[in-house]
Amino acid sequence: MPPPAPAPGSAVRRRPVQRRSLERFGRILDACAELLDEVGYTGLTTKEVARRAAVPIGTLYQFFPGIEGLLGALAERNLEHYAERLGRRIEAEPPGHTGALVDLAVEEYVAMHRSVPGFGVVDFGAIGVEDTASIHLLDADRDNNTVAADRLWSVIGDLLTAGQAPRPADPDANPRLALRVALECADAVLRLAFRTDPEGDPALIAECKRLLRRYLT
Repeated sequence: MPPPAPAPGSAVRRRPVQRRSLERFGRILDACAELLDEVGYTGLTTKEVARRAAVPIGTLYQFFPGIEGLLGALAERNLEHYAERLGRRIEAEPPGHTGALVDLAVEEYVAMHRSVPGFGVVDFGAIGVEDTASIHLLDADRDNNTVAADRLWSVIGDLLTAGQAPRPADPDANPRLALRVALECADAVLRLAFRTDPEGDPALIAECKRLLRRYLT
C-alpha cells in the first residue's frame, strides 16, 4: 500500500512520540469525535473535549492550538483511515475496471459515515461549514478536497489511469484533475444522501456511483 502522505502540520501544535502521549492524543480525538455527534460543530468546546478525554485542559493545548486544530487533526485521521481502509479493500477485492473502483471508494466512504464517530460532522473537513478556517482544516494553503484528492490519488491513481480508455484526440486529459472534480461531485451528492436519510439514501448513493462511473470512464 502507498505510504501515508506527509502530515500537513497546520492542525497540530505538537505531535506525540512517546506511547503515553500517543494514547492521550488519540483519546482527545476520540472524545472530540463523540462530542461532534452529540453537540455538533458549533457546540464543541476544548473544555468539554478535555473533560470527556479525562485529560487536563493544558494537555489538550500542548497538542492543539484550539478547536480548529482539533477538527483538523480529526479530519486528517479520518482521511488516513479512509485511505488505509480503501487500500486494504482494493487488495482484497482487486477492481477489474474503473466502475468497480468507483464502487469500492463510494462504499468505503458510506461505511465510515455510518460507523465512525464524528465522521458525519467532520469527514475530511467540516461538513456544511464554509468559512475559511473550515475549508482549510487539513492545510493552510490548500482546501480540504484538494488534500483529500492528493491522498486518494496515492491509493488509486495507478488503477484509475490504467482503467481509462485511450483518448488520442484529447492530449490535454488530466487524470489527477479528473479525480479532484470527481471528489467534489461525490462530496456534494453524498452529503445530500446523508441529509435525506441519516443512514444514506440508497437511491442517491447509487446515483453518485453512476455519475462517477460515467465521468471517470
